[in-house]
Amino acid sequence: MKATPLLGARNLVVTYGTHEAVHGISFEVDPGEVVGLIGPDGAGKTSTLRVLGGLQKARSGSANAFGEDCWRERRALHTKLGYLAQRFALYGDLTVDENIQFFALMNSVREWRKRRRELLELVGLARFHDRLADRLSGGMKQKLALACTLMHSPSALLLDEPTTGVDPVTRREFWRLLADLVNDGLTLLVATPYLDEAERCTRVLLMHEGSTLVDARPQEIPKLMPGAVVEVSATPRTLAAENLSALDTVIDVSVFGTNLHAHLVHEPDPVGAVRMALDTPKIDVDSAQQIPAGLEDTFLYLTRKTTSSLSTEAS
Repeated sequence: MKATPLLGARNLVVTYGTHEAVHGISFEVDPGEVVGLIGPDGAGKTSTLRVLGGLQKARSGSANAFGEDCWRERRALHTKLGYLAQRFALYGDLTVDENIQFFALMNSVREWRKRRRELLELVGLARFHDRLADRLSGGMKQKLALACTLMHSPSALLLDEPTTGVDPVTRREFWRLLADLVNDGLTLLVATPYLDEAERCTRVLLMHEGSTLVDARPQEIPKLMPGAVVEVSATPRTLAAENLSALDTVIDVSVFGTNLHAHLVHEPDPVGAVRMALDTPKIDVDSAQQIPAGLEDTFLYLTRKTTSSLSTEAS
């Protein structure tokens, strides 16, 4: 029997004046899941989280948490939900201890001193307990914000781009913290612009311009991309990209680091076709090999497909 979802949205629409930021998306989050809202700025991730957190009223549709309407029951739901905002919203002129104490008293947490010690140990800030929040690094501020968010022992966390702007090592540490929390029974809905973080989620909603492109397990998403991807290392890269784009069977050429990814369809020999297109004295080809489609390849394919469909409908 399927578990009752902890969080969910149905035909959710969020507007700011005449701008529609979220276009009728629907999804559910089951207990113990880590669901990622993944997409670039302007995808509608923050607006979706704010509605689920009871911080903003939707234009239409519904948003529910623990079986209750997120807007009507927003005060009561705050005892069960934790919300970690994208921007550091704590008090810089208070110490780490004082920030946590403030959140404890705001949420009427009993035995908060014991809970504070536990949380500081959990996030690795125990030895910085008397440091002013303004003197913490970006990653340490996020860990402090997480500790404050966990103070009232919520059952589910809404996290808005918690690792944006921190170094790669801190990003890994933060996700290890989240994994430990999930193992202890917490449910997470995480917004992030980083596609590599999708692999840490049990399910992913790829979002683009307020809509959901796909809702699936991360390992299933690359299967949505037809054809083949050929990774090319060639110089000059710009000329190589132009030659590849001229091929009838190439539907897209993207830059990945120092390499190019050419997406081909209806091509029996994709590597051979790529090498033939680049067979000119003006281009030096170091390598060309077929690779499995990745999440970023698939996301680019889906966004361009969606944009192309909308352009066709408009015309």
